[in-house]
Amino acid sequence: MGTRFAIGIALNVLYIIVEGGFGYLTGSLALIADAGHNLGDVLALMISWFALYLCSLRPGGNKTYGYRRSSILAALFNSALLLVAAALIAAEAVQRFFTPQSVPGKEIMIVAGIGILLNFATAMLFYRDKEHDLNIKGAYLHMMADALVSLSVVVGGFVIYTWNLFLLDPLISLVIVAVIVYNTWGVLRDSLNLAMDFVPGKINLPEVRGFLLSINGVKELHDLHIWAMSTTETALTVHLVMPDTDADDKLLTDICGDLKKLFGIAHSTIQIEKGNDAHPCSLNNASASQ
Repeated sequence: MGTRFAIGIALNVLYIIVEGGFGYLTGSLALIADAGHNLGDVLALMISWFALYLCSLRPGGNKTYGYRRSSILAALFNSALLLVAAALIAAEAVQRFFTPQSVPGKEIMIVAGIGILLNFATAMLFYRDKEHDLNIKGAYLHMMADALVSLSVVVGGFVIYTWNLFLLDPLISLVIVAVIVYNTWGVLRDSLNLAMDFVPGKINLPEVRGFLLSINGVKELHDLHIWAMSTTETALTVHLVMPDTDADDKLLTDICGDLKKLFGIAHSTIQIEKGNDAHPCSLNNASASQ
């Protein structure tokens, strides 16, 4: 994975230098906006790469979970960073509507065309793992969005070159902003939910409850919590009331194995109780279990 991040970052840094330079020399806001968008994605790739490295570190000392949650924070930070960049681009684009500038359509088409190839190639580096990690999914979506944005810049450059419609340059910039916001909003929402310890979107909470209650000997359950330890790992804790069953290690192993197989929950902690009214569980009425 590290090699893929390195290749993606190197390709995009090279392209940013070329695109940003041409945008500055030609006065094309569309190229500058696209370069700025790409710069945000490079920063996102670097942060995601670093977060994945932190997640690989073993827990130790007072860091009993290690640095797993850093991947969630990275996804959250990357999303916020892209939205700030989008706001800056939009402000400049609106100003250009009142003071349009002449830009060379031919050069815009050539530079943006290179961007399509580089962004698509970078996106394919993360295609295989995009459904297993929110960070990787964010990187993939950003790169695919960049490829589509570059395509719109090529089309805009052709129109400018053919009909001299210079107002199209800031208009393309606003399209870029719309693409950034659209693709970033979902990742921002998901990463914020994970940071708040909400049940991950891929987990169907009623189905998990139903499965646990269907286990032979389970009379009821309480204090059920499901949260993300990282963008790839999900944890669960629950108290199972089993008054007539002598729980053993095999039962716990089977339950944890089924939770991983059926729901992708790989870190489960299960407490077995007899349901003795003389010794009630202090967490039996916790609101989280309702």
